[in-house]
This record gives sequence, C-alpha cells and structure tokens, in this order.
Amino acid sequence: MRYAHENFAESETGIIRKDWRGRIRVALVYPNRYYVGMSNLGFQTVYHLLNMIEHVVCERSFLPEENGRARGAATTIESGRPISDFDIIAFSISFENDYLNIPAILEKAGLPLQSCDRGDSHPLIMAGGVACFLNPEPIARFIDCFLIGEAEEILPEFFDNSLFDLLSSGKKSCLKTLAKTIPGVYVPAFYKTTCNTDGTISSFEPLCDIPAKIKRVFVKDLSSLLTCSTILTPYTTFKRTFLIETGRGCPHGCRFCSAGYIYRPPRFRPVSLIEKGIKQGALLTNRIGLVGAAVSDFPGISELCNQNKLNKNIRMSFSSLRADSLTPELISALKQSRVKTATIAPDAGSERMRKVINKGITEEDIFNAAENLVSNDIPNLKLYFMIGLPTETMDDVEAIVTLCKEIKKLFLKSSRAKKRIGRITVSLNSFVPKPVTPFQWVAMDDVPVLKKKINRIKNGLKAVANLRVYTDTPRRAYIQALLSRGDRRVAEILSLAHYNKGNWAKTLKATPLDTDFYVQRERFTDELLPWDFIDHGINKSFLKREYERAKQGKISLSCGVESCGICGVCGD
Repeated sequence: MRYAHENFAESETGIIRKDWRGRIRVALVYPNRYYVGMSNLGFQTVYHLLNMIEHVVCERSFLPEENGRARGAATTIESGRPISDFDIIAFSISFENDYLNIPAILEKAGLPLQSCDRGDSHPLIMAGGVACFLNPEPIARFIDCFLIGEAEEILPEFFDNSLFDLLSSGKKSCLKTLAKTIPGVYVPAFYKTTCNTDGTISSFEPLCDIPAKIKRVFVKDLSSLLTCSTILTPYTTFKRTFLIETGRGCPHGCRFCSAGYIYRPPRFRPVSLIEKGIKQGALLTNRIGLVGAAVSDFPGISELCNQNKLNKNIRMSFSSLRADSLTPELISALKQSRVKTATIAPDAGSERMRKVINKGITEEDIFNAAENLVSNDIPNLKLYFMIGLPTETMDDVEAIVTLCKEIKKLFLKSSRAKKRIGRITVSLNSFVPKPVTPFQWVAMDDVPVLKKKINRIKNGLKAVANLRVYTDTPRRAYIQALLSRGDRRVAEILSLAHYNKGNWAKTLKATPLDTDFYVQRERFTDELLPWDFIDHGINKSFLKREYERAKQGKISLSCGVESCGICGVCGD
C-alpha cells in the first residue's frame, strides 16, 4: 500500500531533512489533512524556524490519509517515522473545528489522550497557533503545554540548549521550569478552575509558584523579519504560490474579528523587505501571494504594484482587499496577474449593521469596487456576508438581498460593455462570537433562526441569473462556537465526539453538559471568562466600551498604530 505522504514529499520544493543524532526531535503536526495544513503560512513558518535551530530537527505530520481517506498511521512526511518516536509533538492549531482531530491523531500515534495519563516515556505534547491565543481551555486536558504568542519570539527561548537537560529531568519538573521562566508558556495542569453553582467561573488560580496570568508574546518590530513560504507544493489551495506576509494585525477594529485584536498593534513590513521576498520567490515560481489581515492597508502597496509591472511574468494575488482600498494600482496588478475572481466582503447588507460591526465601508465603496473590478477585466465577484450578527433584524437580512441585486445591476452594466458576463458568488456564513473581541459576551443565534435567515436570502436571490449562493452549516457554526467559547469541561464533549467517531449529532444528544450554556447564553460583562487568564495587553474596559458602542450603532476610529493608549496594547 502506497501512503499519501510519499507522493507529497516527492512533489515538494524546499523540504528540510536533518540528521536525528544529537538533536531534539520535534514532530510538527497540523491537525487536518496535508492539503489544508500546507496552505497555512504560519505552519510553514514554524517548520522553518524550528529547523533553523541547530540542535532541533523538525518533521511535519498531518491527519493521516490513505487513498484519500482519513486513516492510517500518524507518521511524518520527511522520514515516515511514527510521531510517537519524537521527543516533542507540537500541534499548530488555527481553527477550533480541528480540535476533534487532536485526540484522533494521538490515538493513531498509540498515545494516551489526556495529559494526566501520559508519563515520562511519552513525548511532550505542546500546542500553539492562533486558536490557542484565543482560548486553549477546551483542549487543555489533551495538551501538556501551550505556547501563547508569536513563534519568532517564543520558539528560540523555549528551545534553548537547556531543553536537553530539562527533557531528561522528568516531564513535571521540565514543565514547571518552562512555565516559571519563559513568558507565554501555559501548563494547564498547574492551574485550577473553580465554578459557581450556575456554571460560571468563580476563580482561575495557579497551583504553584508560576505566573497567575499568561502574557501573550509578540514581535514588536517586523522590519527585518521576512515571513514567507518554506515549501512549495501543488497540493495546496494556492498551488505552488510563494506566500509573503506583509504584516500582522489590522487597524480597522471590526468588532467581530479576533485577528484585529489579538495581533495588536498592527505591524507592517517595509516595502524593501517585501521586494526582497518577491525576488526570492520569483526564483522558484511565477506566482506570488501577499497575505495578511489587511494587505490593501499595507503602506507602499501601490508602489509595490507599480514596480511589479516591470516583470510581466509574475502573477500576484492578495489575500484580503477592502472595498474602500482598491486603488488603480491594485486593480492593475490583479489584471496583470490574470485574476478572474475578486472577493469583496461587505460582511453586512445594511448601513446600520456595518456601523454595528464597525466595518468602516459604505454602500458607495462597495458599488465602486464592484464596478471597477469588472470594468478592468476581472469578470467574477465573490461577496462575503455574515448572518446572525448582534442586533440583526430581518430587515438587515433583507438588505443583503437588496445589496446583492444592486451590485448585480452594476455588474451587468459593466459586463455588457466588455461583452462578457461573469458570475457573482454570494458566501453566507453564520456569525460566531469570538474571544477577545467586543462581541465575546453576545449570545449566538440559535440554529433554526440562522436557517430561516439563510432561506430568506436564498429565496430572495434564486431568480437572479449568474448568481449563486453558498452557505455554511449553522450546526457546524454552533459547534465552532462551543469550541471557541468553552471552558475545560468542553474537553468531555470532545472526548465523547471522538468516541462517537465525529458524529456530533449523537454527541450533542448524549452529553450531560448543557452546550447552549456556552453558545447561546449572553455573558455578563463582569463575568470571569475562560480565556481571561491570557493577557493580550487589551484593557477589558476597552472591549466593553466597544460592545456598548456597537449596541448604539456607533463607529470607532481605526487603530492609530502606537499613537494612542485607548485599548491598552501600546502601554502608557
């Protein structure tokens, strides 16, 4: 039987192989399939950073696949060794819906699922990534330690030469030293959660001499730090595209977006560094992808696009473009790269709702963006909306239908002038309240209400030609909310879901825990939340104030990037 990892390795450019002798052996695991994991620039970055440390050898592993199905042994791409042979198994976790794959991978590796059942003979199980920044508690029972922070800052200190001795001193002693001495290290076993009779958390306290709060670690200056693809492979969403990160964070402060808060302050790289990355990538491929939460806000993006005109072979793409930031230079770059589909994210249909979420774009911005894209030979549009946002009414839902029809009129007018009619794709996604945002306290819409809203939009747009509506599954969004806002007790539900082989309907019916308590309960603003022990530098009073402004339909100014002290991240 030929396993998928053998085919993947043969197709890769940039794979790193190191001798195991005398090195700390790390199995870096993305808890999903290869195709998904290798599309993630953060995962590739950690792989590169770990292998840059001389005394570390890092190999990659994913949810096992055999003949396209999730089965087989948990082994690495580079050597095919079982991940249980490594000193450390490090999970890189970006999405809460991948949590269920963690116990599945541990089981396939022949390891006890819960941290308390593993001894010194087992690998150290650690985890990091954006999902861990937000709320690691639902998977705390499965993980020995979490790294809360950005990899470039925390990995060199964690993997110091002294780690050799620490690993040989016994797991408990090793973890205690790491938790005590390295900022950003969180060991769940050293903390105790106490609950009130109503199920809310009354206290979260350390059990030994370690920090009571875990401070998020971040890179203060990205000006000399280039983050780009390490490995190119055709088996990803981007198909041999060399990805370059332009910056981290977003200045706009959309109230639903966790990335806009946990990556504060927004930090951008200099144009010269991005140019260096483009030249580096051009030696390997003609496809360059600029990624970030706010690529169109990158200072110098127009200059970068103008310079790229000199190289007609480079096809450049952008991960995120705001409707109010589509400059002629950006649109020209898309046209040169023969991009056929561009995405605009109004997020809400009505002007009122866009004020509630602090989106910061107007209907006119949206119309202008659609018209300019189509008139510049980008024939297809994708429109991204959320339903179930706080204070949303059926009138706001109807506004999505109206806005899409108005965009279609402009689209049709511009398309006729080009004598080519493209397609509009409407993507509807259920709003999931996220930690460390102004909406972390809100209740999520229940599933029947979300289905009703989806049907209203589908029915309103079904007669519109060349327009398709794609939706997520509200039940899946419900599970995501459970996993993103749960506490340690949610690990019991994950264990049950694993036992039920991923059958969530059966799991939700069988669990003794009230899942609506986590998903559809509006939190008190003075309540101790499961993730409050993580210090992102943001004042909780700032998030409360933004929540109140949302309910009042008031917009807030974009982040001043270290020029103010409103949210608390930039200090006094």
